[in-house]
Amino acid sequence: MTENRTGMTRRTFMKGAIAAGVTAAVPAPGLLKNVFAAGPARGGALKLGLAGGSTTDSLDPSNFSGVFDQMTTMGLYRNPMLELDKNGELQPELVSEWNAEPGAKVWHFKLRNDVEFHSGKPMDAEDAIFSINHHRGEGNKSQIAAVLKPVKEVVKTGKHEFKVVLEDPNADFPYIISSTRLPCVPAGTKDFEDGMGTGGYILKEWEPGVRAFAVRNPNYFKENRAWFDSVEIITMADDTARTTALKTGQVHIINRPDRKTARLLSRMKGIQVINTPGGLTYTFPMRKDMKPYDNADFRKAVKYSVDRDALVKTILQGYGTPGNDYPVPSFVKYAATDIPQRQYDPDKVKFHLKKSGLQDEVVRLHVADMVYNGCVDTAQLWKEHATKAGLKMDVVKEANDGYWAKVWRVKPFCASFWYARPTVDWILSMTYVSDASANESMWKVPAFDKLVKEARAELNSDKRRQMYHELQQTLHDDGSVVIPMIANIVDAASDKIGYNPVAGNVELDGLRACERWWFRA
Repeated sequence: MTENRTGMTRRTFMKGAIAAGVTAAVPAPGLLKNVFAAGPARGGALKLGLAGGSTTDSLDPSNFSGVFDQMTTMGLYRNPMLELDKNGELQPELVSEWNAEPGAKVWHFKLRNDVEFHSGKPMDAEDAIFSINHHRGEGNKSQIAAVLKPVKEVVKTGKHEFKVVLEDPNADFPYIISSTRLPCVPAGTKDFEDGMGTGGYILKEWEPGVRAFAVRNPNYFKENRAWFDSVEIITMADDTARTTALKTGQVHIINRPDRKTARLLSRMKGIQVINTPGGLTYTFPMRKDMKPYDNADFRKAVKYSVDRDALVKTILQGYGTPGNDYPVPSFVKYAATDIPQRQYDPDKVKFHLKKSGLQDEVVRLHVADMVYNGCVDTAQLWKEHATKAGLKMDVVKEANDGYWAKVWRVKPFCASFWYARPTVDWILSMTYVSDASANESMWKVPAFDKLVKEARAELNSDKRRQMYHELQQTLHDDGSVVIPMIANIVDAASDKIGYNPVAGNVELDGLRACERWWFRA
């Protein structure tokens, strides 16, 4: 985290402002005209080859399912309210200023007054309010519905100003509206597939799971972003095809290169591998509401059956660290890094299997290549570990297309992954509280929910740290998810591509590569 000359970080200032009810005004991005020391050049037709597309992809932010729809939206034609920088700190975007009233239950936001949608319609507070409320309401399926549930109301206070009233204090609330799942759309939008936004590129073509094409927005409100004349995003599920396309110049950027060959790729002329420490968390949720995963001892047997160090070495090729069955990466504030690392332990596998009375139960792990690079290999290696430890396991390879709709949260035990969220509350509220729309393991524990809510409202940092530690310890000990490894984010690009230090919250520079990167002159 960077500091100013007084030694006060932006976060420290914001928390001080919360306590005092002081406004935290920050300069708008348009004022930061000298951000690129290397002097990026404007122009060129960028092409990206992405893993992760599906025919079920949608441009409706409440239905985002993978990297292709999110990259098309947030990388091209829409903007978030606030942006996360490379240090995980909030920066102005559509919102130029934000402040909290004492107690942090009421937050005030001021929008830029010089932003237009591609239709020419000026953006105002009604658009922002509509965009937030699109993820709210009973039965909302958005993956950020849970973190927005504490919102009581969103109220217009001026043409370009609004306030958010919360049920309970939340010192981290501005982080929520920085979500890549919460871009600003025109008020009243019904057809989200029309590609209307405020972003640096105007969407011209969109074929779910296949291709997106956009051209630069000549009226973009940021002078120091969106350098390319056009951007084409093509889905390429096959690792070899994606890498070959980069080598031969068919595309300029790819995500998720095969980590087994990443180092070899980095030595090739004309190629650069971008290795960014981050929180790409690989999870294997066990549905707690289905047998045999309703049995706590059986879940523990599964957790002890995987050799995490071997996975980091073999699958990640060293580009990451072992996971410890709670979903908070070490760089997130309040991460419980002192919880002893769970190790591969065949004796404990046998002990908990016997205690569960389910020694003959067969674990069926459902996986697909598109979940993450090396997913199927992970499952096969895990099966070897489990078999040696006395746990019976079968690997079920599912079709890539439709995986998120037909397998994830449907099958009793499957593969998943999550990018790092900037706060512990966000991570837990989105995926682990009972009513979370993305509760992939069906972990529903009222006492856990209660403590999450109390921690969110606690403004004393020491008490909050203790609460979050208890929550992470609970998931480590009794949770119904295995998190065997946390990966760095690895992308690859032509050496013609220029960029500044890369954000590690999400792949491809926080999904902002099309906006932040450029062709070297």
